[in-house]
Amino acid sequence: MNLYSFAKSLVKTVLTPLYRIEVVGLEHFPKDGGVLLCANHIDNLDPPVVGITAPRPVSFMAKEEIFSAPVLGKILPGLRAFPVKRGMSDREALRKGLNVLKQGDVLGLFPEGTRSKTGKIGKGLAGAGFFALRSNAYVVPCAIIGPYKPFKKLKVVYGPPIPMDEVREQKLNAEKTTEIIMGEIEKLINEHV
Repeated sequence: MNLYSFAKSLVKTVLTPLYRIEVVGLEHFPKDGGVLLCANHIDNLDPPVVGITAPRPVSFMAKEEIFSAPVLGKILPGLRAFPVKRGMSDREALRKGLNVLKQGDVLGLFPEGTRSKTGKIGKGLAGAGFFALRSNAYVVPCAIIGPYKPFKKLKVVYGPPIPMDEVREQKLNAEKTTEIIMGEIEKLINEHV
């Protein structure tokens, strides 16, 4: 068993009963091919929660600072995470993300770039649109509906892939494409609250 599978089963055993995690919409998740998985960001536990509920292994971009943490920094690469420099265009991280998608794997992103302080969905950064437009990956919206309170229900909703052909036909830029993705996440939140 590799580190990712081991960590996934361990974290699932702890978090699923603690937050009474309910998963909706797994039937929408493509069984193979590159997937850009875009979720809202409400808590530090979002990456592991998405990781344990997604039906396929997920590679996450994570802020560069946590890779210098003594223990965590050593195990993150084994958990399919890779660093991104925040606040600037990080070409290496963009290249790595595109490679994940080209290899037919799942890239997990939180387009807002940071946690929402209010729980309301924020404005997404252009990175999500960049990956959506520059790859042929499925773009799957995901809504995490909290709160993260022990023994209160936490819901993770996977929506159907966004029809990217229509977006490409409109010749939208990365920012506008991200707005469409965020709109789909918001729709899922409103439908499932």
